[in-house]
Amino acid sequence: MKASDFYSSHEDLLTHKCETIPAAMLHLPSPTSLDTFIADSDRSKAVTDNLGKIYAHGRLGSTGYISILPVDQGIEHSAGKSFAKNPEFFDPARIVDLAIEGGCNAVASTFGVLGAVSKKYAGKIPFVVKINHNEMMTTPATYDQIMFGTVEQAADMGAAAIGATVYFGAPESNRQITEVAQAFARAHELGLATILWCYTRNSAFATSDIDYHTAADLTGQANHLGVTMHADIIKQKLPETAADGFNAVGTKQTDARVYSELLSDSPIDQTRYQLANCYMGRIPLINSGGPSGENDFEQAIVTAIINKRAGGAGLIAGRKAFQRPFTEGVELLNAIQDVYLDESVTIA
Repeated sequence: MKASDFYSSHEDLLTHKCETIPAAMLHLPSPTSLDTFIADSDRSKAVTDNLGKIYAHGRLGSTGYISILPVDQGIEHSAGKSFAKNPEFFDPARIVDLAIEGGCNAVASTFGVLGAVSKKYAGKIPFVVKINHNEMMTTPATYDQIMFGTVEQAADMGAAAIGATVYFGAPESNRQITEVAQAFARAHELGLATILWCYTRNSAFATSDIDYHTAADLTGQANHLGVTMHADIIKQKLPETAADGFNAVGTKQTDARVYSELLSDSPIDQTRYQLANCYMGRIPLINSGGPSGENDFEQAIVTAIINKRAGGAGLIAGRKAFQRPFTEGVELLNAIQDVYLDESVTIA
């Protein structure tokens, strides 16, 4: 199945003209975007070399775009819930195999998964070691990110980068921000790049009318906090509403012009606002592929179109790929990448 098979059904996205934040203001992905980052930022040569390994690998190598296979679901969603559909993915080698066969720039997973096969695979595809997780065994359920290992462990297994999650807005967010910021500083000292999963999490964010966890304004601010913590790449969920999340949840830290001038009902404009909060794209934005469902191929392609036309740098898609037969997972990852390789899909 090809990405272009779905284009005719989404002509509105492919022809959308962005009238909020002009593309000319953005730092867009390109074969030279890493060079600009190296020239302007304070990152060391070792960090940018490891970023370069990610940018150079896979089917999107040297384009400025990024395709990552993330599989931390064995912890975040329990191993049974994640892998019962395809028990072969209980084996870490098959996870890495999927990323390699799928032409990804990198594979992101846990200390356990990547450590178990690091001697075999660390030189074959860049590793992104996810250093914190939400432990799912506690009852009543709690939602917190806790460290599962050290940055030094990630460096020792040959990782190119570490990844971490912060639940911005959660009661524990101050501790998480402190822990992750310190881990990112240590990663940069050791020459590793950093990727931040910028999630919003607070029960007050879900009202009776709208779930603001994926509001463009709140997720945009999460991104802005993430780049402030020295993330080299930001991972964010696709926005689902342009509604005023700040006032709805009671923080009121916003400006009316965000909604009248910088946002619209278009998911492309909403994602562009997320990107604007990543220093206008100086720090790349990759959106998540979302959960597995009935129309995975189409949903993945649509997400890729939105991200690319907004000025984003790629997708980090996991469950849609590994919760299906291996060959179909490869096909889905390739279809996502084809959107970024297709010059007819332009920046809005």
